[in-house]
Amino acid sequence: MRYSVTRLCGGKALMAAPKDPLDIDLDDAADILGSAGTVKGHDDMMLVMLWKGMEVTLYSQGKVMFHPLDDRSTAIKYADEILGMLG
Repeated sequence: MRYSVTRLCGGKALMAAPKDPLDIDLDDAADILGSAGTVKGHDDMMLVMLWKGMEVTLYSQGKVMFHPLDDRSTAIKYADEILGMLG
């Protein structure tokens, strides 16, 4: 998948956004991702979880924000990993 990667929070966070937006059911995502990390909460717009020592926010359009993280290639790798778990 191709992504656009943006720095956020003064460079302490990165957001990987798929070039083609997705439509993720975050209720289903919470069930699936709960086995990979600790889901802190979710609603119909976003899901927040602790994963690999970071706070990860997944948005219904497929955007994934990682905090703290400053390496673009790692953000893409992790976004692929998370979105890959969702099918």
